[in-house]
Amino acid sequence: MSEPHCVSASDDHPNQFALLRQRRFAPFFWTQFSGAANDNLFKFAFTVMVTYQLSVSWLPPAMAGLVIGALFILPFLLLSATAGQLTDKFDKTRMIRFVKNLEIAIMLVAALGFWLGQVPVLLLCTFLMGVHSTLFGPVKFAYLPQVLSERELTGGNGMVEMGTFVAILLGNVAGGLLVALPGVGHGAVALACLALALVGRVLAQYIPGAPATDPGLRVNWNPFTETWRNLRLAHGNPVVFRSLLGISWMWFFGAVFLSQFPSFAKEVLHGNEQVASLLLVVFSVGIGTGSLLCEVLSRRHVEIGLVPLGAIGMSVFSIDLYFAARGLPPPTGLMAGAAAGYYSLGGFLAQPAHWRVMADLALLSLFAGLYSVPMYALIQLRSQPTHRARIIAANNILNALFMIASSLIAGALLGAGLTVPQVFLLTGLANAVVAFYIFMLVPEYLLRFVAWVASRFIYRFQVRGDAHIPATGAAILACNHVSFVDAVLLMAASPRPIRFLMDHRIFQVPVLGWLFRLAKAIPVAPQKEDPQAYQAAFDAAAQVLREGDLLAIFPEGGITRDGQLQPFKGGIVKILERAQMEGVQAPVVPMALTDLWGSFFSRIECGQAMVRPFRRGMFNRVGLHVGPALSGAEVTPEGLHARVADLLAAP
Repeated sequence: MSEPHCVSASDDHPNQFALLRQRRFAPFFWTQFSGAANDNLFKFAFTVMVTYQLSVSWLPPAMAGLVIGALFILPFLLLSATAGQLTDKFDKTRMIRFVKNLEIAIMLVAALGFWLGQVPVLLLCTFLMGVHSTLFGPVKFAYLPQVLSERELTGGNGMVEMGTFVAILLGNVAGGLLVALPGVGHGAVALACLALALVGRVLAQYIPGAPATDPGLRVNWNPFTETWRNLRLAHGNPVVFRSLLGISWMWFFGAVFLSQFPSFAKEVLHGNEQVASLLLVVFSVGIGTGSLLCEVLSRRHVEIGLVPLGAIGMSVFSIDLYFAARGLPPPTGLMAGAAAGYYSLGGFLAQPAHWRVMADLALLSLFAGLYSVPMYALIQLRSQPTHRARIIAANNILNALFMIASSLIAGALLGAGLTVPQVFLLTGLANAVVAFYIFMLVPEYLLRFVAWVASRFIYRFQVRGDAHIPATGAAILACNHVSFVDAVLLMAASPRPIRFLMDHRIFQVPVLGWLFRLAKAIPVAPQKEDPQAYQAAFDAAAQVLREGDLLAIFPEGGITRDGQLQPFKGGIVKILERAQMEGVQAPVVPMALTDLWGSFFSRIECGQAMVRPFRRGMFNRVGLHVGPALSGAEVTPEGLHARVADLLAAP
């Protein structure tokens, strides 16, 4: 089934912010922004009201935040699977408008609860707002790949992630300020929540239609069997499922920090409530900044090579946060204006040692943004459109479970006598272990990271014509062979994973050989030398094309020794003939790597490579020219050679 696509005729806008001027994205963005702000305004105002303003014997202040948080997250466990089915079955815009209508109804009841000070009514509304967010979750992430192209998906996800955290921040701040207004606080909160719900519904009216991807789906209303079915569905695609686990781990990681900010501010930093709020601001700004940086760092592709970079930063700066907290001066030097032995906001910022703490928080959250956005984009891109929303629903279920686990584990560690900084340290170390485990299970992340580093920090890599690389389906990428890192650069240029057919001798090169084995490159030996290995290579190549993946070959058969394009061998014709016999349509995409001859990894020194590390200095400018795809039926070695030669000669 082909997916309905609402992408504009042109997606060459300068950056992700330009999406805010387009109807397919802007109304949706502001609708989800208003919803996230309303959730948090309501929850935080309610928490403050129960904690400071009302005396409820059956809900002690110390338990209020826990109970409210648990009620809000419970629907994610119970109803996410149902929400995923409904999103796949119905038009997503219709679903969004239904959810916004539900929000207005909930806020009308909540307004009465605030006005009368009825805690049971507000607890019911907390659960219902959790239902509202549960229904909206699959819609939010299933809508984006339906209206954005692959080149826009990272930027669009970055905008949504940034908008969500800014909305959370503004909602918390507004909720705290409004509920504290003398005499009119409860009424002000009620009006603000209702106004945000109405604004969200008006904005939703402008979202263009996004047709159902599986309208014939029969909804299973049993949440328990459907939850299990969704998890099994997600498990069917190993890369997607392990990415779901990676995102859920990020929520575990973030929940540990967010839940401990009040205690960290009070007991470790010796700051007042304003300092605790500052930690939330710094964390939210960091997440938003990292999310927005993804598009810039990914060259507007879904670049999962950023995920290992994000994981490294999360561990490094959470571990450094522990040492920064240990190095704080004793609280005897409190500044003027401190009350009850705690720093005011000004006094806290006046201490130089506190700036290292702020920097660690900002950077670990920034790297968390780099970590999460490409994973979300990958899941959207690799999930089948017909059940994409159910995959997102499975992700929401796992997120909720991981967040509950984070609360239980952090509570157990603190109960065992660990300090908050020690919990942060253990979380950072655990993040390194979990990340390493995920990247070994899904080596594509690590491979893309190596390619990303090579194309930005070893070379200045410029790609022209990358739109000619097919976004879906089988294809053969045919490129000249100049150096030992040609395959790494092709990986960096393609938004999709590539299987390489490579000379078996390259697997004997230290480090690079291990890397290519990790990439599941296919070794090929000359037929006269090893006929069995020769045939096995072509069998593996045929399997790659049957599975609808990209196969890359270097038709010269080896790395050039003089910098000139060598004659192409006939292996590509054999691959194409077999593909045609099996009914597989595999276009051939000609490619030309430029300016690599003479670099460290080419055979410039008497046929030897990697002998003079800085022969051309650092950050050499190299390029890749990609030409229009050729039909497999029209490809000959000589014709393909001419196409690649033309690309090499292009200015």
